[in-house]
Amino acid sequence: MSDLLRVSGLTTGYGKSDVITGMDLAVAPGSVVTVIGPNGAGKSTLLNALIGLLPARGRIEFDGRDISAAPVEDRLGVGLCLVSEKRELFGPMSVADNLLLGGYIRRRARDGSREADLEMAYEMFPRLRERRHQLAQTLSGGERQMLALARALMSRPRLLMLDEPSLGLAPLIVREVLASVAALRDRGVSILIIEQNARAALQIADYAYVIESGAISLHGPAAEIAANPEVVASYLGKHR
Repeated sequence: MSDLLRVSGLTTGYGKSDVITGMDLAVAPGSVVTVIGPNGAGKSTLLNALIGLLPARGRIEFDGRDISAAPVEDRLGVGLCLVSEKRELFGPMSVADNLLLGGYIRRRARDGSREADLEMAYEMFPRLRERRHQLAQTLSGGERQMLALARALMSRPRLLMLDEPSLGLAPLIVREVLASVAALRDRGVSILIIEQNARAALQIADYAYVIESGAISLHGPAAEIAANPEVVASYLGKHR
């Protein structure tokens, strides 16, 4: 089976400074792939380059199509979606309106699919149904992350890229959010997740990359990476 996303020789950064150099990475259809590494290693930079927010050299292929030079709108149009660590919700708008805006890219659809997608979002995140008339800015941190995920689903992404979805959340809420990510895979959504909580990310991932100083230092099946002594010492620590 061909990879949904294939990145070859990706080099990108800010201004004249390269943060990532010559990176190769792939995401298979229907899989969860995680990228772990220390702060400042280039994890968020990678996602910003893949969605088109940063200029990059190298080749980015999505479903066999070269999108290296495609603008952000075109990348969204073929099924890429990024949920940034800032979540970027519309605070003064209701939960329901935030979700409907998530389906804006499919605004020309006349088949009632947006309503069906809205119902699916509420099924996946029942708390959002309860809060659907509430302003997004009044939600808790965990609810805001759920809304960011659900809003992304409204665009029917083929590859959902998540930047630090557990950031600032309590451990119990982190487990709930990451369980939702695993459930998305079961619905056929491919996922590329950047996560500081390496242990939690490796538990839900199928494949993993370790990034250090802007380059891949290790990659393989997530279970193997989680058992690697160097990864355990650097990122996982002792089991509790």
